[in-house]
Amino acid sequence: MSFSGLIVQLLNGLASASSLFLVAAGLSLIFGVTRIVNFAHGSFFMVGIYVAYTLADKLGGAGFWVALPLAAVAVGVLGAAIEVLLLRRIYKAPELFQLLATFALVLVIKDAVLWLWGPDELLGPRAPGLRGSVEILGRQFPAYDLFLIVVGPVVLGLVWLLLTRTRFGTLVRAATQDREMVSALGVNQAWLFTAVFALGALLAGLGGALQLPREPATLEMDLNTIGAAFVVVVVGGMGSLPGAYVAALLIAEIKALCIWLGVVEIAGIAISFSKLTLVVDFLVMAAVLVWRPWGLMGRPQAPSRYVGMQEEPLRRAGGSYVAAVGVLALVLAAMPVLTASSPYTTVLMIDLLIAALFAASLHFIMGPAGMHSFGHAAYFGLGAYGAALLARAAGLPMELTLVLAPVVAGLGALVYGWFAVRLSGVYLAMLTLAFAQITWAIVYQWDSFTGGSNGLTGVWPSEWLNDKRAYYWLTLVLVGGGLWWLRRVLFSPFGYALRAGRDSVLRADAIGIDVKRMQWAAFVVAGAVAGLAGGLFAYSKGSISPETLAVGRSVDGLVMVLLGGIQTLAGPVVGAFTFTWLHDMVARNTDYWRAMLGAIILILVLLFPQGIAGSIKQLADKWRGRRDDVAADEAAKAPMQAAAAAGEGAR
Repeated sequence: MSFSGLIVQLLNGLASASSLFLVAAGLSLIFGVTRIVNFAHGSFFMVGIYVAYTLADKLGGAGFWVALPLAAVAVGVLGAAIEVLLLRRIYKAPELFQLLATFALVLVIKDAVLWLWGPDELLGPRAPGLRGSVEILGRQFPAYDLFLIVVGPVVLGLVWLLLTRTRFGTLVRAATQDREMVSALGVNQAWLFTAVFALGALLAGLGGALQLPREPATLEMDLNTIGAAFVVVVVGGMGSLPGAYVAALLIAEIKALCIWLGVVEIAGIAISFSKLTLVVDFLVMAAVLVWRPWGLMGRPQAPSRYVGMQEEPLRRAGGSYVAAVGVLALVLAAMPVLTASSPYTTVLMIDLLIAALFAASLHFIMGPAGMHSFGHAAYFGLGAYGAALLARAAGLPMELTLVLAPVVAGLGALVYGWFAVRLSGVYLAMLTLAFAQITWAIVYQWDSFTGGSNGLTGVWPSEWLNDKRAYYWLTLVLVGGGLWWLRRVLFSPFGYALRAGRDSVLRADAIGIDVKRMQWAAFVVAGAVAGLAGGLFAYSKGSISPETLAVGRSVDGLVMVLLGGIQTLAGPVVGAFTFTWLHDMVARNTDYWRAMLGAIILILVLLFPQGIAGSIKQLADKWRGRRDDVAADEAAKAPMQAAAAAGEGAR
């Protein structure tokens, strides 16, 4: 460690902060006006660097400097087209369904990029005029990075002028505060949203294009970038551009300090600060949200005047529903026998059942409890690693580890939930994501205990379960028991209190319900059930890796719940079966499975805005209501017909 090294690392942090700010600024603008948590924003960043690569290659030489703004404009046009053709149709849908649509866009755009540019990394040319380096305190520093350091404040200043000195900016700021009132004043809200979305996409594309000389273009840039951008936006405060810039600076400089410190020995213990770079941004976000829930420079959102469809109260299962479930259980129990010629079907059915239990545990806190979670994979992973470590390190039998796996996950939910229930909305969701990423980083880097990035192998079930059919039946019993228990909890006094707190915190508090304690308990229940699913998953695969609790699995859980429908108890099961089966079927039949899966999800979102199970329930209720109306009409006609008949007889 040296002073010159510190200065160079801090300058590196400034350069990284500029690129990160450009992405976060666009995301912040889009969320502030449209209220859409745009999961596809990282895809715009990725498209920007790929388009810039192609334009720089075609134009050559000094055309590099023309390629960068052209790539940004191209991405802006793409963003406008997506907003007009897709997002404009779902603005009235629940926010989480908008998130599902943007996630589907991630899949489609990723495979479109794969088809156009291929799977290989693409490293762009150096910037003409800034190819060399400058000497700073005896160390060489890239001249292009100095240019990036200047770009961030310049773009911030230009966007600030646009928002404060133009009519468009006035409308954007007004819509950020109260978009319903802006619409009531006669402003064309649709085109305002389109313009803002295009501007946000343009900024993300510019951020990607500017990275062309610094890093190769890869297909993994979208998800890597969106995670960092979400952190910056939340830490800075939703809708605050200065807050986004301050947050980008703070996170980038802390990462630079960690790299500069390297490995430091404290009290005889070697601590690798450089490893903290994997998780330092989420540590900062967790600390800021616990201390200041609205971000460094944010403020509470104005409540929306739009009231969506009133959620009907949950009803106990009728006789026909119980009979249908019984028939389904018998079919599932007979599945290994019916598909004896296809052993793979049994393996797939185990995955479907585990996915259903995981999705149901997430639905428990998203639907009845009304809390959004982007990090539910943490409890799934804690259960999986808990079962695997107890079996391998402690030598416990599989049966006992499956009992203890929910306990391990429940303890994790007990700790994380205590902090999470103090927030609401997207801030609560992002805090759960932060805790999940912190857990993932610990598992990923603790080689001596968790196996690190290699994970743990040799996690096999007991001898009496060596036959996959036997393990399938065990999974069916435990998953069925878990689903039955979650349903019983929802119809207990605790479940009624939980739904009361979701529907009206003030009324629930007025009648003596401790809403926060109810939500905290719900986190523990959901975490324990997810832990059971994780334990079953570990033994079904025979191994476990950090991917078990990565962001991708949390996103998969969200997709399952939303695809099935959050308003019904059967929704997560239907969504889990549908998504997992589609994922398996599409992935085995085409190289571009992401695009096909994303297109299917988009179609389902547009056709079934309440989810598959929710839409089926709506149709059934309409049919039942129409049938009841006919019966009522017949009942009303009967006395009139009797009276007419009596009159005829008298005559």
